[in-house]
Amino acid sequence: MANTNAVYARIDTNLKENAESILSQLGISPSSAIQMLYSQIVLQKGMPFELRLPAKKPLALGNMSKEDLNLELQKGIDSLNDGKPYSADEVDESM
Repeated sequence: MANTNAVYARIDTNLKENAESILSQLGISPSSAIQMLYSQIVLQKGMPFELRLPAKKPLALGNMSKEDLNLELQKGIDSLNDGKPYSADEVDESM
């Protein structure tokens, strides 16, 4: 048997349950997922993804109130009415 140590971490209950549900569907145990993360940290000599603050607060429909959603939709309608539509490339670039 390999020489192993335990890793203990406190994480949000909902995050843990959601992540473990996805891992289960993939056929991966939480321990294997942590092993994979640690292996990638060693291989890449750092986190295996970019760590940075977003330029702007991203909009997520699930986190928006009905009023916020209506406001964002109205911005789009106003830009069309003003003759200032944005192409998909322009939207991608701004994000």
